[in-house]
Formats: sequence, structure tokens, C-alpha cells
Amino acid sequence: MSDKSKIYISEFDLKRLKELIKVAEQFGDKRVVRYLEELDEELDRAESMKPQEIPHDVITMNSTFRLRNADTDEEMVYTLVFPGEADSAKGKISILAPIGTAVLGCKIGDNIEWEVPAGLKRFRVEGIVYQPEAAGDFHR
Repeated sequence: MSDKSKIYISEFDLKRLKELIKVAEQFGDKRVVRYLEELDEELDRAESMKPQEIPHDVITMNSTFRLRNADTDEEMVYTLVFPGEADSAKGKISILAPIGTAVLGCKIGDNIEWEVPAGLKRFRVEGIVYQPEAAGDFHR
């Protein structure tokens, strides 16, 4: 997960993500329950605000952002999406993927860590390529 600093989320994203969790828990694959719980924990510590008030250096849903691997110095570009839009070949990562949950609400300069079977992954948020709120797209 990301370091435990405050994360920011739009009221719109918070509502959609809480609904996603509710529906997925009722009807979804039981193997993703742990990811749903982690997402719910992240949302519980998030500061919710109007989309127009979201700082432009924060990763929100549908944001495209750059991460730098702290171990290899490799830089990657991803877009954070809802599960039905995920496509790893196009760099679209699901909010329910461990990395997706970890980056939600993080700001440029934040360090992110999460455990994977191969060990600890460490990344730094290097930049925001596109953020819907900054672009005036408040109701996507």
C-alpha cells in the first residue's frame, strides 16, 4: 500500500467505488475479497472533496500517470480504471489490482509499496499525464 499519508478522492469517485465494493462483495468472485477490503480501507482514510477541488497532482479514477520503479529506475505509464475497462496491454490497470488500490489518491512525489509473490515492489509517483478533474471532466 502507499505510505499512510492522507489521500484525496472526488465525491463522485468515492460514491462509484463504494458501490463497486458493495456489488462485488454480493455478486463477485470471492478471490477478490482481499482486494475489496484493501480498497475499502484506502477509501476510509481518504479525504473526499468536490471534483473541482481535487488538487491537480493527485491520481484519481481515469487518471494517466507515470511511476518510477525504485529498484530498477524504470518508468511506466498507467491509467487507473474500473475493472471492466482494465487492459494490461494498454496500460489500463484496475482499481481492484493491488497497484491500482495503492496509487488511488496519491500525489506526485508519493512513494508506494506493496507485497507481491515475488517480494516487495516500490514505486514513486513521478507525474500526472492526464487527470479528468484538471481537464474539467467532472462527470465521467
